[in-house]
Amino acid sequence: MKSVLTGYIAMFILCNISLAQSMHQDPQAPTAPQHEHAFAWHGEPVQDPWYWLRDKDSPPVLDYLQAENAYTRSMTEGLAPFTDTLYQEMLGRYQQTDMDVPVRRGAWFYYSRTVEGQQYPIRCRRPASTAMSYDERAPEQVLLDLNEMAQGRAFISLGFMQVSDDGAWLVYAIDETGYRQYKLYRKSLASGKVEGPLAERVTRAQWATDNATVFFTTEHPISKRSDSLWRLKSGAKPELIHEEKDELFRVDLGRSKDLKYLVLEVASADTWESSMLDASKPDGSFKRVLPREKGHKYEVEHRDGLLYIRTNREAKDFRIVTAPMDQPSRWTPFVAHRHGVLIQGVEMFQDYLVVAEKQAGLSRFRIHDFRQGRWLELPFNETTYAASPMNTPEYNSSAFRYAFQSLVTPSSVFDFDMSSGKSSLLKQQAVLGGYDASKYSSERLWITARDGVKVPVSIAYRKDRARDGQAPLWLSGYGAYGYGSQASFGSWRLSLLDRGFAFAIAHVRGGDEMGEAWHDDGKLMKKMNTFTDFIDTADHLIRSNWTSAAGLVIEGGSAGGLLMGVVTNLRPELFKAVHAAVPFVDVMNTMMDASLPLTVGEYLEWGNPNEKPAFDYMRAYSPYDNLRKQAYPAILVTTSYNDSQVMYWEPTKYVAKLRTLKTDRNALLLKCKMDPAGHGGASGRYDALKDKAFEMAWMMQQVGITQ
Repeated sequence: MKSVLTGYIAMFILCNISLAQSMHQDPQAPTAPQHEHAFAWHGEPVQDPWYWLRDKDSPPVLDYLQAENAYTRSMTEGLAPFTDTLYQEMLGRYQQTDMDVPVRRGAWFYYSRTVEGQQYPIRCRRPASTAMSYDERAPEQVLLDLNEMAQGRAFISLGFMQVSDDGAWLVYAIDETGYRQYKLYRKSLASGKVEGPLAERVTRAQWATDNATVFFTTEHPISKRSDSLWRLKSGAKPELIHEEKDELFRVDLGRSKDLKYLVLEVASADTWESSMLDASKPDGSFKRVLPREKGHKYEVEHRDGLLYIRTNREAKDFRIVTAPMDQPSRWTPFVAHRHGVLIQGVEMFQDYLVVAEKQAGLSRFRIHDFRQGRWLELPFNETTYAASPMNTPEYNSSAFRYAFQSLVTPSSVFDFDMSSGKSSLLKQQAVLGGYDASKYSSERLWITARDGVKVPVSIAYRKDRARDGQAPLWLSGYGAYGYGSQASFGSWRLSLLDRGFAFAIAHVRGGDEMGEAWHDDGKLMKKMNTFTDFIDTADHLIRSNWTSAAGLVIEGGSAGGLLMGVVTNLRPELFKAVHAAVPFVDVMNTMMDASLPLTVGEYLEWGNPNEKPAFDYMRAYSPYDNLRKQAYPAILVTTSYNDSQVMYWEPTKYVAKLRTLKTDRNALLLKCKMDPAGHGGASGRYDALKDKAFEMAWMMQQVGITQ
């Protein structure tokens, strides 16, 4: 039966392809055959006639995806000149041969550099001559040249690299498929000899202070949940020392800033736990800091025998307490909880502590001087921006390194002298071609959602752009996992702004822009707030003459692709065009299948559909399950065949089903990367830029801009 069905499907697809090739006008879109697939959810019979598209690597599925790609190429053939124009335009703004700011680690300065024409960065180091600079007379040592490593491969991604404390050894992890399946290697930096792969499916690694023992974590082969911790001694086989059985939890591995302790972190969406091991005693056992307690999230740092614990106990947006190493439950308050001020993390130094906070959607840093007992705050002077620590490695440093950027200010690296309170600009991203920031403006808007909540929106535009309701606007959103959308700089956006677009980010509920409650109000049984916030933002931008429904294009990826799917089901007339990238749109089939990667661990974000109330709520918004006969905007869906986070079949099924229901003549295109690629698309920087140029050209074409 299966072979007969396979042959029928393949013949059906090939007939469609032949028909398309024989026509001189727009080709006919591929039609995915429907085959009965019945099952039951909570006793209710369900039919999913496109379920067969999950059969990865089967000839019918491959043929169908190739047909969709051929259709997309045919329908966008005329875009090629505009796409190339945008690509050359964006490429012309990049400093292709460049180097980032060197960072000192021990006796070396480490940096990454790029070379014009090469897809990947080169990781290098030079010996330090002073505390602040490297010896320019000493030859550069190349640690990893990803361009050489990529030869003969269509994809390569560096998961991490860690140098031993003595600077003699390197461990690193490489993925060659885009499936986030990393292999561990060890390299002698004296001889250049590489050993490995030493382990498969590696997620993290840290050195012990003996420079011979490596601890690493691995993921489950099916669920891709990071679940195991291993110890690897030079010349020996890996030894399993911890396996996390609870499917809601993942393991991660870190090291204290003073390098004295290895830290094993075990975390679910709402419960965190840490265990520590003296890094000088790698044969010892990890000791739990505080027992696992449902709803308690905490993490630890160490300084001079004291633990600094960031905890949400009696502190929704976290507070910081200290405790002796041998009495971790004996707390002394250090930084009090303040409602609406989210403590995102700490960076420890010998004489200073940096607290990263977020308030009213904006990041800030407060610095404590242990010697003088005083606090400093690092000021920023823009109304909407992104600022983040750069994890200065040297524990004894008096300089805190951070990055700052905004929608109109290129990414900039600063050192903040924690003794003087002064910042020094080390490097600002070059924007070639004469970028004049004074021609552009960015600001923070506040939108009143339907329930009265104020939603922040970041927006950028050229100052000479008319606000008459006629100009186009590009609106993006995400809103999940407590990940706030950053108002960061992207030189590619200048191609939009210079053609009259405004660019906006809706900081919808589900992120962390307004604290932990902002995440809570956009997940589980409050997830609909994410979608209605986005719709209310779009409505407001139209009513306020920023744009019109005929000029509003929207974009979101992954969980943001879910957002795109929901809002176009609910208010299709509100948007002219949609780009849904690697979209999580087949919510019910994914969340009802516990064997799929990531599913069980995400019950605490989306809900457990095995529980009927959660099932009903999720099903009410699941894009695939709520497609219906109505007119939709033009839609471009992009995905990768090897994506491990949102399987290719979710967007593929979505497009196949939507084709049978949409009542309009607007474009519906699926573009699936068949070459090795991941959740983030192509691995090479030029390839990624070409993809971006295509997506932008298509979106702009929908509002009548073609050059």
